[in-house]
Amino acid sequence: MEAENSGLTAVLGAINDYLYGYVLVGLLVLVGIFFTVLMRGGQFTLMPDALRALMRSRRASHGISSFQAFAVGIASRVGIGNIAGVALALVYGGPGALFWMWMVALLGMATSLAESALAQVFKVRHRDGSYRGGPAYYMEHGLGSKALGGVFASLFIFAVGLCVTMVQANTVAEIFSATHGVPMWATGIGLMVLVAPVVIGGVKSVARVTEWLAPAMAVVYMIAVAVIVALNITAVPGVFSDIFRGAFGLDPALGGIAGGVLATVLNGARRGVFSNEAGLGTSANAAGTATVAHPVSQGLIQSLGVFIDTILVCTTTGIAILLAGPEIYAPGVDLASRGAVLTQEAIGAGLGAWTATPMAIIILIFAYSTLLGIYSYSQVNIDFLSRKRDLHVVNGVIVTAAAGLGTVFSLKTVWAMSDVALGLLGILNLLTIIVLSPWVLAVVRNYRAQRARGIEEPVFDEAARESLPRLLPTDAWVTHAEKE
Repeated sequence: MEAENSGLTAVLGAINDYLYGYVLVGLLVLVGIFFTVLMRGGQFTLMPDALRALMRSRRASHGISSFQAFAVGIASRVGIGNIAGVALALVYGGPGALFWMWMVALLGMATSLAESALAQVFKVRHRDGSYRGGPAYYMEHGLGSKALGGVFASLFIFAVGLCVTMVQANTVAEIFSATHGVPMWATGIGLMVLVAPVVIGGVKSVARVTEWLAPAMAVVYMIAVAVIVALNITAVPGVFSDIFRGAFGLDPALGGIAGGVLATVLNGARRGVFSNEAGLGTSANAAGTATVAHPVSQGLIQSLGVFIDTILVCTTTGIAILLAGPEIYAPGVDLASRGAVLTQEAIGAGLGAWTATPMAIIILIFAYSTLLGIYSYSQVNIDFLSRKRDLHVVNGVIVTAAAGLGTVFSLKTVWAMSDVALGLLGILNLLTIIVLSPWVLAVVRNYRAQRARGIEEPVFDEAARESLPRLLPTDAWVTHAEKE
């Protein structure tokens, strides 16, 4: 049986290498360019609006606020990928991989704006007073295919709700085992104790926790790295020089162990994609739950999440590693440290060995917040498939159990299977938002028109909805006054 699993894992690995190394990354870049041009660089020119929308976000009386939905997205984005993913990008692609992570993020901001705005446009009312929206919903109401939405939702629940939950838990358990000798099963029990009370309470409960936990953990982590930068300020210009020279192959010594400029580009792009999640259809599930005045407002806020994830958090991680010295990291050298352990060692080299325990706790919180975000995303898709009550309890039990089981099982095959499913989800979502791009263009134009008239907070009222390509098939945006 083990040999069969090994063979299956190898086949799935080959598929993933091609899927993620070329097809999905290429498609994500092209779609990012497409929406950047279509929206006239809206992810940049409207950035001040994103900050204002975030600042004036109000707690929704019955639903989930704009800031809470943003925090759920940050909770999922800012996780193990920011710690382990950046380290792997630098190991395999060299310092220049960080530059290509930036490029993918800047384009991904446009894609995130588009998919999040669509999630808002086609959202539906939920019985608890909040909303549900995301790829499955805009596939049903935008493309007119409930079957396609069902396929997406089912794949999502398996790949993200179950498999990614197990892998996240497994990763953090391995870190505690390697650095502190904590039995993996003990970490699993700890995660279950932390996760269960929150997720059993449903999507609103998750939103209440993540609205303070996600921003707090990101700030604490970036402060730690900022101290390292301050202590090594004279070396920082050299780090950025290495990043830019490595990005364009100007110095062969700065190549990663994979070798060559192409390896640098692909590793940076690949790790950037799976850190910020733009275009994969994941964060759009959080975007669709928010109560906002206009779809573009939440699209801009989620786009800001991509910026924070990659340009801020991933960059600070990369700089910390590049400042750590050749004993910890050297371009083109296959050191024993990998992923999160490499980042942990880099922080230790910059601040001292005492940081081992605080870093392990930060990694635990990163994984924990990601699990909460995963639960929220899964619940949105479960609600798409069934309107039965109390399914949030079932989802909470599954996520909690998966967090525990993931720490005691070997997950190579499960991880490879979820990678394939995630790749298919990304391709399906990207093709869908391209088809629905006229809707994106319509809402962005309407938003810009209202701002041009001096309206501080554009509203998606009846007049705005008349600018859409056709009559909106859901009533989530119809007010009581309009109904009367």
